[in-house]
Amino acid sequence: MDDGDAEGFGEGVSGTRGDPRILFLLNVVLSASFGATIVWGLSVLGAAELSLINVATATVVLFALTYLVSKS
Repeated sequence: MDDGDAEGFGEGVSGTRGDPRILFLLNVVLSASFGATIVWGLSVLGAAELSLINVATATVVLFALTYLVSKS
């Protein structure tokens, strides 16, 4: 590998924000999987029921939180 390529790659990565649609979709998918994991863990502890409503609520809360943090 050429050392000049590494410098060009670093400049390219730091200069792009990416496609907002992909970032939005990735945020939804990761929020949903993390929300489901949290609700499942709470159901194992007996603190919450594992249901679609609880998973959807956790997903929306996590999505909103990550969206607000990324915009600031």
